[in-house]
Amino acid sequence: MLRKACFLFAPCSPGLGCSCPKDFRILAYALKPFSTMSQFSRLSDDEILKKIQSIIPPLTYEQHKGQSGRIGIIGGSEEYTGAPYFAAISALKLGADLAHVFCSRSAAPVFKSYSPELIVHPFLSDDDASDQMKEWIPRLHAVVIGPGLGRNPKIFKTVLSIMEELKKQEKPLVIDADGLFMITNNLEAVKEYKNVILTPNQVEFERLCHAVGCDTNSDIDEKQLTLSVSKLLGGLVIARKHRHDIITDGVDVLEVKANGSPRRCGGQGDLLSGAAAVFFHWSLKTSFGQKSREVSGSHPGVLGGYAACLLSKLCAESAFGKYGRSTTTTDLINEIHFIFQKHFEKHTQKL
Repeated sequence: MLRKACFLFAPCSPGLGCSCPKDFRILAYALKPFSTMSQFSRLSDDEILKKIQSIIPPLTYEQHKGQSGRIGIIGGSEEYTGAPYFAAISALKLGADLAHVFCSRSAAPVFKSYSPELIVHPFLSDDDASDQMKEWIPRLHAVVIGPGLGRNPKIFKTVLSIMEELKKQEKPLVIDADGLFMITNNLEAVKEYKNVILTPNQVEFERLCHAVGCDTNSDIDEKQLTLSVSKLLGGLVIARKHRHDIITDGVDVLEVKANGSPRRCGGQGDLLSGAAAVFFHWSLKTSFGQKSREVSGSHPGVLGGYAACLLSKLCAESAFGKYGRSTTTTDLINEIHFIFQKHFEKHTQKL
């Protein structure tokens, strides 16, 4: 079958190392029509949900602390403390065992007062933060970068250095919020790294498009546009927050059709990023994640991203049904247990 060619005209992007001497270049990609994509892309919602259920670790008395997930959150500044808290507590509520928050010293007392559940490391603003972080990286199963990070250039430099060590150890990463702003101006930090999920909202996605040279004003289908950005970044996973969330790794494209909520209070994306880290870890540790794409059917980050987007939408829908215009992210987090038990939990053994 013939492939549909998508041509995007845009200025050269220095972040991608383009050496074109002209003012404009042509990005040409042969995008497969969705009908000819992998079998995974054509699964029904129920079939995808069954795959998600297959990666969820059962609760047993034989488990020890940490086996279900040790999640790191790199974020938190003097101005922003809510976002990393929401990401960390959402990871715990979903089923991770431990949540570590790596933040600036000024933010640490606030986190400690929010909850005794969080392990807080207040060294992100220190000059030797990268060295201090090396002690903790081997202990983490997945890391969220960006919630409440702020846009201090010194912190960005530190976090980019930490990211290099995380990549060396092949740690799964979820990048959101200020982390996306940071990597938009440092595309080489994520390009072609397969163990990463980007979770942009509409504004953040438009920034990514411009950074890689995609024209957001073209008539291209939204799914194909998202797929194009993923391809340009080397096939990393994008979980794009949209009317219906779009998840792709440049090969598969999935869409979350749950309605969510018309109430767009701050913090919902932090719930999603914390959940994505947990689902990503679970996906990678199961046979689904360990098998090649040819056997398992897709990238484990696509399944993890889809699961997080679905959870977030269902929690938002449920909370909005109870609280309407008064809904806040705390209400969504309180729905995680009930939504997970109703839609995701497969292991119903008596303990």
